[in-house]
Amino acid sequence: MTNHSTGSRRDWLAARVELLEAEKEHMKRGDELARRRQVLPWVRIDKEYRFETGEGSATLPELFRGRSQLLVYHFMFGYGARLTDERQGCTGCSLVADHFDSVIPHLNGRDITLVCESIAPLQELQDYKRQMGW
Repeated sequence: MTNHSTGSRRDWLAARVELLEAEKEHMKRGDELARRRQVLPWVRIDKEYRFETGEGSATLPELFRGRSQLLVYHFMFGYGARLTDERQGCTGCSLVADHFDSVIPHLNGRDITLVCESIAPLQELQDYKRQMGW
């Protein structure tokens, strides 16, 4: 059992108003950090990265597929908390991936290509993709 304070509606409202001010200040600090992150200088990538995809090997520029923006989702794949020798996709990542098909047209319409990457071997990922019906 917790030792949580109780009070009147007036007490709650006063505490809530005070908390709201702190929340607004927190949001302003977060917005400022985001703004500073967006103006960081870009760094030219001269190394030729190659990625294994379902359609074969691709360079980083090829992943963009002619669009100006690339959204990369990291899909975690491994043994996790399950007591099994079978590797599985992260539950949260799998839930997100369940919705990729409906989101991709909206992203493409805004000049964004979505790619999903993982450090797992491509064949294991493709097997899991089939298992999940993606």
